[in-house]
Amino acid sequence: MQLRYNYRAYPDAAQRRALARAFGCARVVWNDCLRARKEAHAAGLPYVKSVELSRTHITEAKRTPERAWLADVSAVVLQQSLRDLDTAYKNFFDGLKGKRPRTGAPRHKSKKDTRQSIRLNTNAFSLQDNGTVYVAKVGNLKVKWSRSLPAAPTSLTVTKDSAGRYFLSFVVDTGPEYLPELETDAGIDLGLSAFAVLSDGRKIAAPRFLRRAEKKLKRLQRELSRKAKGSKNRAKARIKVARQHARVADRRRDWHHKESTKIIRDNQAVYVEDLAVSGLGRTRLAKSVHDAGWSAFVAMLEYKAAKHGRYFARIGRFEPTSQVCSVCGVKDGPKPLHVREWTCGACGTVHDRDQNAARNILAAGRADRLNASWSADKTRAKVPAQRVEAGSPRKGQTTQAGIAGL
Repeated sequence: MQLRYNYRAYPDAAQRRALARAFGCARVVWNDCLRARKEAHAAGLPYVKSVELSRTHITEAKRTPERAWLADVSAVVLQQSLRDLDTAYKNFFDGLKGKRPRTGAPRHKSKKDTRQSIRLNTNAFSLQDNGTVYVAKVGNLKVKWSRSLPAAPTSLTVTKDSAGRYFLSFVVDTGPEYLPELETDAGIDLGLSAFAVLSDGRKIAAPRFLRRAEKKLKRLQRELSRKAKGSKNRAKARIKVARQHARVADRRRDWHHKESTKIIRDNQAVYVEDLAVSGLGRTRLAKSVHDAGWSAFVAMLEYKAAKHGRYFARIGRFEPTSQVCSVCGVKDGPKPLHVREWTCGACGTVHDRDQNAARNILAAGRADRLNASWSADKTRAKVPAQRVEAGSPRKGQTTQAGIAGL
């Protein structure tokens, strides 16, 4: 499996200028090639292939006065920008065909985007013995190694965020790290009053990182609004706001990692509800929903389960987990959000709303897993035996481990 390992980089002034050139050149190649394909589509011409774009907008463009500065950066950066455009188009077309979730058509990039990045393959970077990372036409970047890489990286992404920080993201091919098997499973109900409630009754309190930082953010935003547009003081104030938002995001991500790792280590199977986060993000609860970061947390659970040999599954978002009694199974009807406890009319059990939903998520996940296993076994049972599996083996064939013909 492929994993990303991120590290903070500290380029000097000359290296920052070189990276700025690389970001700009990669952006120009992307925009030029995207414009060529859009113009061809508008004119009714065939889809322009990457080979043609590479020749006209990279190789030949370097020889023109308008694009001669493309030669100042590594050719790998420019070619990779074109490959990324191909990937964006492929994802867009696959979404239209139903092969993956729909994504928007590729759009033009701006130098004012909050995130600038370039991607490199192994021909354009290398790890040095002194702990630095050599990047072609940039130099040896100083890196803060928070942990060692488990294997040689296959690609590198250099990123500059809105706060002016630089990061190196290595893609590494690693094998799974299986944990000892357990007998415990967990259903997780995600919410706002409590971030998560597990089927065993444990509640994880919502840290509300954005809410806790709102007072300082409001002050910084007021200072930013008072600065004249285009001034250096406004640019400094914008960096302060961006850094405060980055601190909030870093704290949330660190907390997500710790809680998701603990859940994966303590349970053999984890089931969560497939929430419509994008829809909830357009309601009056939008700020609290985005502050919780459910999607990032569930994504961490999913990839960590695959890494450590755990089972992970989502149950349907329309499953009536808050309406069904987890004791007797009677559906008691929908309930408004302010109802946090209710009594089952059939068996008289008093339920905590979130704990009852977590138990129903666990039961639904186990049932789906059992049905999937049964369907797979039934399908395998219907597969007809191959001709070499029946009767005596043919002349010249050997038998191994009781399987004829192998």
